[in-house]
Amino acid sequence: MTKPTRRVLTLLEILQQGGWMTVSDLARRVGVDERTVRRYAAHLTDIGIPVESRRGRYGGYRLAPGYKLPPLMLTDDEAVAVVLGLAAGRRAGLSPADGAAVDSVTAKLRRVLPAALARRTDALLATVDFTDPARQSVPPDTRVLLVLAEAARHRRPVRLTYTSWHGRVSERGLDPYGLVFHTGRWYVTGHDHLSRQVRTFRLDRIGVAHPAEGTFEAPTDFDPTAHVVAGLAAVPYTHDISVRLHTDLAEARRRIPPTVGTLTEVTDGVRLTARVERLAGAAQMLAGLGWPFTIERPDELRDQVRLLATRLLTHIDTGDHHSHRDRPGA
Repeated sequence: MTKPTRRVLTLLEILQQGGWMTVSDLARRVGVDERTVRRYAAHLTDIGIPVESRRGRYGGYRLAPGYKLPPLMLTDDEAVAVVLGLAAGRRAGLSPADGAAVDSVTAKLRRVLPAALARRTDALLATVDFTDPARQSVPPDTRVLLVLAEAARHRRPVRLTYTSWHGRVSERGLDPYGLVFHTGRWYVTGHDHLSRQVRTFRLDRIGVAHPAEGTFEAPTDFDPTAHVVAGLAAVPYTHDISVRLHTDLAEARRRIPPTVGTLTEVTDGVRLTARVERLAGAAQMLAGLGWPFTIERPDELRDQVRLLATRLLTHIDTGDHHSHRDRPGA
């Protein structure tokens, strides 16, 4: 749980004791400044907790009279199911929100569990491991995800903005047939009004999505998952590359976005696998990273790296020659 999350929960716990509390007193007890207390109180209000404020010299905050957080009564089986679901969903990249949101809901859950059950779930999270590798997710905007989900369920079209892989932004209408989560990414598939075809779009490339007027009917027996998987398999990338980067996984993830390829930790570094259209571009990317690397496939990528090195050496020699020639008195 992050420190801000822990402090917001601390503020809520203090306010539940009842009565008005000054901003300065709350700041002292939470361990933050008064401005931060006001921000935390606004956050509690945003998530539906009725925090009342009072201005003036002795102003402060309190919870609305009579308000109590509803109890959450879970059996051991239910608590384990929720905790493991959160952990597994985050590891698989399924959560559309960032890690802080998952930490926040986990903290809220733990806060309302009985002490003995909370200790057991803490022990479970501390000792559990997974055989499947953690996936790097590309989270979409949560609002976009929810708009599309509601539209798909109620068969209503949407208007959206979309950025293609080469950076072109377009506005289009879409009849969303279904949402699919596949290998760390969210997709929506449906009838695209612009192309008048069934198309698949990555949610992380959708800027905004708004409900539109009207309704639609999806084709009988249409399978969104099969359509997305088949469409991705047919993407005409010319080359499949695999390169061992001699660095650590954390540094590789910091420098290489998930849209480039898949990173997997191996004994002597990190394996990058990706599909690319141009090997020359892949060679330039590898050179720009600045790490030693070993090319596993294809052999043609080695040739492109050698060509790039030769061109760079030629430019250096040419540059040195011109620099010497242009010196005063040369």
